[in-house]
Amino acid sequence: QVHLVESGGGLVQAGGSLRLSCAASGSLFGIDTMGWYRQAPGKQRELVADITGGGRTTYADSVKGRFTISRDNAKNAVYLQMSSLKPEDTGVYYCNLLQRSLYTTNNYWGQGTQVTVSS
Repeated sequence: QVHLVESGGGLVQAGGSLRLSCAASGSLFGIDTMGWYRQAPGKQRELVADITGGGRTTYADSVKGRFTISRDNAKNAVYLQMSSLKPEDTGVYYCNLLQRSLYTTNNYWGQGTQVTVSS
């Protein structure tokens, strides 16, 4: 089992910045991609950004140029630096970890951290 703990959410004005952190603990073998998803009220959960163990990144079009994902493999942590925040970035942000082994693939989620951007 893997346990993910997010931190860094909060209330910020439009144009401001926040940094989210996610630390993984537990049975940390075969960690593959780590990433961030978000879910706004009444909407489906969507990918914000993810990063492979080799450092390849993917971003949602809506956050390109404003958000930066990074990863510290030694600490089993992933970060999301969010700048130029907009009200539409409001939502619960979830950390995600994909674990692969020879026999199985496991997908883990954190409990979520609220990000609220006021106009």
